[in-house]
Amino acid sequence: MNNAKKLKRRIQYIIVIPILLTLILLGFTIYDNGFTSMTGMVSVILMILYIIIVLILYFRSTMALNSVMVDYSLEQGKIQKELLQELEIPYAILDTSGHIMWANTVFHEVVNVDPEKRIRKSIDTFFPELVPEVINVAEDLNTSLSFSGRTYTVSIKRIDLSTAFDEEKKESKDDDIVLAMYLFDETELRRLQQMTSDQKLYAGLIYLDNYDEVMDALEDVKHSILTALIERKVNMYLSNIDAIVKHVENDKYFFVFKQKYMQTLRDDKFSILDDVKNINVGNQIAMTLSIGIGSDSDADINGFANAYESARTAIGMAMGRGGDQAAVKIGDQVTYYGGKSAGTEKNTRVKARVKAQAFEELLMSKEKVLIMAHKRPDSDAFGSAVGIYRMVTAMGKKAYIVLNEVTDAIKPIVNTFRIGNQYDGVFLKSNEAVAKVDQSTVLVVCDVNRPSMTECEELLALVPTVVVFDHHRQSNESIKGATLSYIEPFASSACEMIAEMYQYMSKEPKLKTQEADAMYAGILIDTDNFLTKTGVRTFEAASFLRKSGADVTRVRKMFRSSMEEMKEKAEGISHAEIYMEHYCLSYVLADKDAEDAPTVAVAKVANELLNVDNIKASFVVTEAENGVLYVSARSIGDVNVQIVMERFNGGGHANVAGVQLPGKKKEEFFEELKAVLKEMDEAGEI
Repeated sequence: MNNAKKLKRRIQYIIVIPILLTLILLGFTIYDNGFTSMTGMVSVILMILYIIIVLILYFRSTMALNSVMVDYSLEQGKIQKELLQELEIPYAILDTSGHIMWANTVFHEVVNVDPEKRIRKSIDTFFPELVPEVINVAEDLNTSLSFSGRTYTVSIKRIDLSTAFDEEKKESKDDDIVLAMYLFDETELRRLQQMTSDQKLYAGLIYLDNYDEVMDALEDVKHSILTALIERKVNMYLSNIDAIVKHVENDKYFFVFKQKYMQTLRDDKFSILDDVKNINVGNQIAMTLSIGIGSDSDADINGFANAYESARTAIGMAMGRGGDQAAVKIGDQVTYYGGKSAGTEKNTRVKARVKAQAFEELLMSKEKVLIMAHKRPDSDAFGSAVGIYRMVTAMGKKAYIVLNEVTDAIKPIVNTFRIGNQYDGVFLKSNEAVAKVDQSTVLVVCDVNRPSMTECEELLALVPTVVVFDHHRQSNESIKGATLSYIEPFASSACEMIAEMYQYMSKEPKLKTQEADAMYAGILIDTDNFLTKTGVRTFEAASFLRKSGADVTRVRKMFRSSMEEMKEKAEGISHAEIYMEHYCLSYVLADKDAEDAPTVAVAKVANELLNVDNIKASFVVTEAENGVLYVSARSIGDVNVQIVMERFNGGGHANVAGVQLPGKKKEEFFEELKAVLKEMDEAGEI
């Protein structure tokens, strides 16, 4: 309508401007010649006649001009309507309540309505997602939906009819609003995109966790039989996903497969883990394997080198968690499958020797070492830190231990180091440790591999050379970029790992009595008096510490319980509830006056509940004053409490795990825990 007004105004200008110019010329002629000459009179008369004729023609042609413009407008409207009617894109006009006011032929075909009939239904009759609350919004809508086996992108434009007459007018609630709806069929595009995505290659690695241990314990004549059976199982399993497999070493396989089979492996939950474990040709130890699968972080790029690096990272994390599981790394996200067993202890000490020598070489070019464990350190954290301190000082290097808080758990041991002046200046607060950092500093982190749980996380960013010694299973959160990392989830404690390394140093450190006691205490507490997670190497490490001066009786006296602690245990046991016959759930009321960490009380009760007949796992909680719910999980046998705690963003070992939950009440947690235990038990995940 605005265009028509503009056109009419321009036509008026074309007619009126010559008349105005003629009037100006007439006035000039009268002024110049007047009526004194025949020429002047004739000129004036002719100009007046010209003006009269033009005005008569203008007024007579106005009606005809309007008629032509109306006819032209109607023709244009018919042409536009016909073009919209035959438009190959489904198009419809809706009112704000979703009723279809008009639709073109293709739209009729999409919704399967005869083009000769008018659609008298609302749009949500055909597309339930497009209810009035969704389509009648202030802004344009773009969304995707499926209809009759096709995938469409829906674009709905909001049109104010009143602005068609006044472009400066803003929309108000009283205006006449219509919705223009377009359907773009993207079925074929999505199919091609999926085909391209399905062709993306994933890299995979399979490592046999305990190959050397199993083969050493098996008769030589059966080695080839076991190897052949494992290879056959692996090849048959991977043939189901059209994978290319290469046996690269005795205990290693490399394979590649297409992305479209990834969901098949997820649904199958990597049954190859159990298939290989069930192979028995007379071997007393079950063979287990770890699987690492990786892809490029960019979903649109098939970068196979990056996929291989992701697979290597994934296999490292799977083995770092104890093996017998699969880890899938896609970008920064890592998903774990399996890991029900606690793993098999490795009898070989090759790794301990290699790491000890590497650590010794690393220290050659450094002058100063800062040692830290986790927050609120326990006996293992303190004992391993002391062990590293003696290892470093034996090489003539300066060493300091970062210790912000002396809890009741380590107070008896720490007190033995305060006798005399030989350890003055060794123990530093976080701010003191930060002040000592320079380019010749090495940071050693022990008994923890999660940055957020370290005694001073700031040091990880300040010190360029970081070394990690830990026995906990790795989680998604780990210390990145460590120069040397020795993580052994099969070890009972960090003290056990350090004691093993002592025997491979070129200058074997000489432990003082209180240092040997501290390391022995770390093993004693983490194994619950050698009852859990103990192996041959655990007793060998304890024997070495005993020879170095550790006194068993003296250490046991340090950790005797008070009458209040015994009552606390009894209280926790009295609150116990048995769930699904094999799981024990309980709670301990937090002691406001206790100096010790809340985790100590729940850990003791959780350990005690494992002595109940038929109990496979225990979960004990306490609500601290700071609003945090502390959870301690313990297990005996085949139940892996680590993967249970990971459901709550916790972690730990297969038999010892925990989590801290801010703002969570114990009743709420127990309800969630029961649901998780039931789900995982039915799925065979624990």
